[in-house]
Amino acid sequence: MCIAVRCNVTRGLSTLIEESKKRILEDAGYAYSFDRLSYINRGARKVFSIEFVQDHSEAVLQARISEPTPASEWKFYFNLDPSESVKREFLRSIAR
Repeated sequence: MCIAVRCNVTRGLSTLIEESKKRILEDAGYAYSFDRLSYINRGARKVFSIEFVQDHSEAVLQARISEPTPASEWKFYFNLDPSESVKREFLRSIAR
């Protein structure tokens, strides 16, 4: 269950993403996480924050999606690189 205000805010952020960018991410296997305000692809081991997606062009987004990810590592595409502790907590939360 979510609090109405929080649900409206997180859904609102998702709707601020251009449809073409949503389609690029979804076609590449990314799913939107309302709890994490990010697009996540477990198979590719990549996470894109809403802010990164909003602030970068479709070409940059496609280029980052195409970049290889080293085995057993995750890539985080945020405007400001999250700390290692934030990354660990993020990965712990999506592993549930």
